[in-house]
Amino acid sequence: AALALDNGLARTPPMGWLHWERFLCATDCATDPRRCVSEQLFMEMADVMVAEGWRDAGYEFVCIDDCWMAPSRDEHGRLQADPKRFPSGIRKLADYVHARDLKLGIYSDVGNKTCAGFPGSYNHYDLDAQTFASWGVDLLKFDGCNSGTLELLAEGYRHMSLALNKTGRSIVYSCEWPFYLRPMQQPNYTEIKQYCNHWRNFFDVYDSWRSIKSILDWTALHQDSIVKIAGPGGWNDPDMASSITRLVFLSQLVIGNFGLSWDQAVTQMAMWAIMAAPLFMSNDLRHISPEAKWLLQNREVIAINQDPLGKQGYQITKDKNFELWERPLSGQAYAVAVLNHQEIGGPQNFTFPLTFLGNGLACNPACSIRQVLPASRDWGVYSWVSSLSVEVNPTGTVLLKV
Repeated sequence: AALALDNGLARTPPMGWLHWERFLCATDCATDPRRCVSEQLFMEMADVMVAEGWRDAGYEFVCIDDCWMAPSRDEHGRLQADPKRFPSGIRKLADYVHARDLKLGIYSDVGNKTCAGFPGSYNHYDLDAQTFASWGVDLLKFDGCNSGTLELLAEGYRHMSLALNKTGRSIVYSCEWPFYLRPMQQPNYTEIKQYCNHWRNFFDVYDSWRSIKSILDWTALHQDSIVKIAGPGGWNDPDMASSITRLVFLSQLVIGNFGLSWDQAVTQMAMWAIMAAPLFMSNDLRHISPEAKWLLQNREVIAINQDPLGKQGYQITKDKNFELWERPLSGQAYAVAVLNHQEIGGPQNFTFPLTFLGNGLACNPACSIRQVLPASRDWGVYSWVSSLSVEVNPTGTVLLKV
């Protein structure tokens, strides 16, 4: 069954841009055409992704979230885009995106309505999968609002997975299944990975340090159950969301918006790489600072996130305000993050023995260490019995490659 359900996609965590956190459910194009959810927004983002190097850095998906639909299905029962905001239709938008060597993502819901109240896919799974495939969609984000019972929720996620595969088109399947299960029961991640390419575990990310910190705390607390299941073809999405009633977003990088300091932005980028999380930006790429662009396009960080070994990182120790995380990489390397949770004062030093890393093997008998963030520089060669002292700013992270 696992082989039959394996669509061969998402061998590394998907990367792209998503409208939700920055643009929400803005549908008034008459008042603010540059900020409403419309074909113009996605066409402009696709153009910027090509012109400004985002595609070349690995961000390949342009994703539509909730609020793209007309209020009702058409006379044949098919989903349809809002005719005023998407006058050319989704097929033409997909063609536009594909012509720029990018891929198009779209949103639907396992229930009878989306989180924002638009038509859901319940009782229409096969038809909607066929419709998305006919439009040339490359990714489906499938939310879990208004799904009724847990049995219907699970049945819907399984059904849509099979329906997407039956279309014959390669469509990455992004689920919110475990998030909606967790209040009532422990998710069966083995089953979820059998059907989904990545899945959301936790509440939505907001443009704030408090939100980023809560996601990291939750991930560390539950790492024993979630880290082992991640790998090529199936990834933990720490904060995937997109709803109005429950406010739930795709693993969104909010770097380049308004709520994070520079050190906090570095922390999000570094820790999303450590966690092997899908990298979906939600910002306005038409107006982004050079510093945010440098961070989001940092090739060394992206290489860690996209490492072909496909192992998710984990917290190995916590000492007062400091956390030490590692992620095994290909080529017998490790990514190491030192995170300072303190929110007052100045930079502080954290010292730890290198025997902490890789169960004592990462630096045996010696290792080279390179700092990747907040700036790249070589630290030289260290022996197995050495200790490392790292200076980290408040709410900041130093990301190393060992």
